[in-house]
Amino acid sequence: MPAEEVLERNVAKSAILSQYQMPEVIPLLDVLRVLNRAKINFVLVGAHGLASWRGKPRATEDVDVIVAAKHVKKATKTLLAAFPHLEAVDLPVVVQLRQKESKDVAIDVMKPMESPHRDVFKHTHALVVEGEPCRIPTLEMAIVMKFAPMISLNRPEKEKYQDAHDFLAIIDANKEIDLAKLSELGDRVYLGGGAEVVELVRQARAGEKLKF
Repeated sequence: MPAEEVLERNVAKSAILSQYQMPEVIPLLDVLRVLNRAKINFVLVGAHGLASWRGKPRATEDVDVIVAAKHVKKATKTLLAAFPHLEAVDLPVVVQLRQKESKDVAIDVMKPMESPHRDVFKHTHALVVEGEPCRIPTLEMAIVMKFAPMISLNRPEKEKYQDAHDFLAIIDANKEIDLAKLSELGDRVYLGGGAEVVELVRQARAGEKLKF
């Protein structure tokens, strides 16, 4: 596993790249600070949260956090108070906080409705990014969080290619993967998912085209 400082630096790089390329985005550290001060139980996911494991951080327009079910309303209220130029759109699996004028999504407050989001709180890795503590998914959970949308029947095809790219990047950047744990987490997505995700890791390591 990469050294702790490398993991933390990758998240920080993701935040810097996002602000550099899109000055209007809400800084990641501001979101972390607001949630931490309010004692919200959350896990950082999305492009920022998986930056550590991908090895190659990239810019993103929004901050994605999975929030404990009991804290979803509190998190939404707290973030709206901190960023009054945002408005909330409550959807079945996520509360989107959008810019009032452009309607661009700035923060996704994700609800832990189903696997793997429902299980992520039990499989986290603690980091401190620029002085702000946060939790990200463990390596195996991060892989499963890319596997799940890749095989989803409801995921737009073009989005699956980005998921596959991230999946391959994570596999390439991390030589030590607990395949038993990965299989266990994959089975929580659907029965048989464990064997499929492990096979996809084998394909990736062999340089084969992913079949999903």
